[in-house]
Amino acid sequence: MNFLSRDFLPNSSSFVKVLSIIIIIVAFIYHNSDAAITLPKNETIPAVIVFGDSIVDPGNNNNRKTIAKANYEPYGRDFIGKKPTGRFSNGRIPPDFIAEELGVNMILPAYLDPNLQIQDLLTGVSFASGGSGYDPLTPVTASALSLSDQLDLFKEYISKIDAAVGQERTATILSKSLFIVCLGSNDIANNYFSIPLRRLHYDISAYTDLMVNSASNFFQELYGQGARRIGVLSVPAIGCVPSQRTLGGGIERECSENINQAARLFNSKLSSQIDFLNKKLPDARLVYLDIYNSLLSLIQNPSKYGFQVANKGCCGTGTIEVTLLCNRYTPGTCDDPSKYIFWDSFHPTEKAYKTLIPLVLGNQVYKFF
Repeated sequence: MNFLSRDFLPNSSSFVKVLSIIIIIVAFIYHNSDAAITLPKNETIPAVIVFGDSIVDPGNNNNRKTIAKANYEPYGRDFIGKKPTGRFSNGRIPPDFIAEELGVNMILPAYLDPNLQIQDLLTGVSFASGGSGYDPLTPVTASALSLSDQLDLFKEYISKIDAAVGQERTATILSKSLFIVCLGSNDIANNYFSIPLRRLHYDISAYTDLMVNSASNFFQELYGQGARRIGVLSVPAIGCVPSQRTLGGGIERECSENINQAARLFNSKLSSQIDFLNKKLPDARLVYLDIYNSLLSLIQNPSKYGFQVANKGCCGTGTIEVTLLCNRYTPGTCDDPSKYIFWDSFHPTEKAYKTLIPLVLGNQVYKFF
């Protein structure tokens, strides 16, 4: 990824001017696509920049030594080109739909995609890594990119943007872009309740405090790098995803209430901390985005949203298959994912994401301005 290094650019001022014009034209084309969400007059969001876990990872884990990958069939079977990209779904995922809703782009690429071009960086990328979390121990157990790793990549991203368009333009992009942070599910479901190490030292109240403290430090790090509009997704009703029903929902595979209670406790603390940071940080626009109740509404009322199956995923039996267990040889994978809220036992389908994003983001956009 040396295409934006300073050594690549000639020392000719005329070349720099031409490059700047090309960049502006490209940005104009991208930013004038139809936005589903109407922004306030004279306001723009030039880029969407994402941090998080598998919900928002478009392929950063593809070349990592981790089982948290989705760059093989049947993942991506309904994506553009009918190919797996590393997205943990059958098609597009939240960063793609958020960028589309805001009129920025149809697809938000992974930062570690080796095919990135200048215009991709200017309209945003995702640094997310499947298996990551707020708790520093969580990504270690999954060999994922930690928040610290993602922040380091973001700093590298800033230097590349700076090399291409200059410090002033870079500062403007950062201050006006929408930053999305989506983490916490792995901390609760795959770390605290599945691995005994944290439970030996923390009850759930203390553990959610640990998560919130880590989250708060990360938001302030982003602010220190120039971010101002930061949307923070809550932890979803993780106890109702198929795998947690199977593991903790009893013979009837009901939602795991212990896990949902932990999610609600964390979300309450997260929301309060976001309110505190908005008062502490000048010009900060941190917005709590509630996906817990939106996803729960889909699960409890599937037919209302055009779904038929809410307690199983499309892949395999739909009860436990995720990542490596969901593969081209997995028997029983459904023919029509659009009938399902979940693609595998942990991640929603493209249709579910497309349904959720307007519910979560639509009436909250004004808070970023």
